[in-house]
Amino acid sequence: MEKVTDTVYFVGCQDRDIDLFESQYKVPNGVSYNSYLIKDGKNVLMDTVDRRRTNEWLANVEEALAGEPLDYLVVQHLEPDHSGSLDAILKAHPEATVVASAKAWSMIPNFEVTPIPEDHRLSVKEGDMLDLGTRKLTFVMAPMVHWPEVMVTYDDKDKILFSADGFGKFGASGTDEPWDDEARRYFINIVGKYGKQVQALLKKAAGLDIAIIAPLHGPVLKEDLGRYISLYDKWSSYTPEADEILILVASIHGHTNVVADRMKEILEAKGQKVRLMDVTRQDTHEAVAQCYRCKKIVLIACSYDAGVFPAMERVLSILAHKNFQNRTIAMIQNGSWAPSAAKTMKSILEGCKDIQYVEPVVTITTSLKEKDIAPMEELADHLIAAE
Repeated sequence: MEKVTDTVYFVGCQDRDIDLFESQYKVPNGVSYNSYLIKDGKNVLMDTVDRRRTNEWLANVEEALAGEPLDYLVVQHLEPDHSGSLDAILKAHPEATVVASAKAWSMIPNFEVTPIPEDHRLSVKEGDMLDLGTRKLTFVMAPMVHWPEVMVTYDDKDKILFSADGFGKFGASGTDEPWDDEARRYFINIVGKYGKQVQALLKKAAGLDIAIIAPLHGPVLKEDLGRYISLYDKWSSYTPEADEILILVASIHGHTNVVADRMKEILEAKGQKVRLMDVTRQDTHEAVAQCYRCKKIVLIACSYDAGVFPAMERVLSILAHKNFQNRTIAMIQNGSWAPSAAKTMKSILEGCKDIQYVEPVVTITTSLKEKDIAPMEELADHLIAAE
């Protein structure tokens, strides 16, 4: 249990045992399940935690309550990593009134929750306030960030925005790693499809005097909030962060890796900053996040079963699903007898908006040859010149 302010306590838990968040995202440094207790004239608990940590969390809550009743439980988001202990806390504190959006109330029966008595239910809508004594909580609806029932909560005394999944990141608290990298990977892969909805929420938040952001994953943010908000604005508006060229490569036997290395050398010789990622070995979801970070991308892949090598297909399919847009793409394909990678890669991304393709598509037949260098140089020049 830690103090966020004199009257707001962090009662969440760290999960360093988990290997895959949501059974798909690698979390080598684990993840935090954040929950907060506000102590005032009325005591309010902000969200619960994943059932993997129910008992530890209950102990934290009881320590913070110090024998006092729990007056309210605010449910901002019903995803199981935040609602997994809902039934447990209501059995421990049947006196609590549950506060949630109307959409959340329609969804709560879908979860393993004992029916909540009508006189212990409070449905709130946009702008509704809850008076705790020395402060008021204001509820701000955030539908599809990234579930339909989501809301965030503003504490006008300590100027805290309880931001639900917004401003969260992978990694247990205390992990020594850059916030940007794991917050970007978290946002793009989990919330990235809903940029328009995040933009709407940011506009609402701009009208609040925020000193602290308290998300449901990752650290509580107390300093340099403008930088975090600026990054969220870029991510949710699909605006590139970096003047850097990203090369993604998918090679079967290594010949295509040689091509990617050479393309990197060509671009760097022309004064470009370049990042090269082998999507057959590096984290798929990090590759997706880097595609959002960079404005210009070179896709280099082998043909495979009249399509494209699956490692590249997976990255591009996730991008297409996550509303990828506003990027410039160059392509190099490899095929020993019937090159098909470029056509397939473009078809996967065909529904993405504002994608500019740079010509020529360079075709390699198995191994890199001297005759391939000139078209690669031409492609590099056209990519650099592209707006």
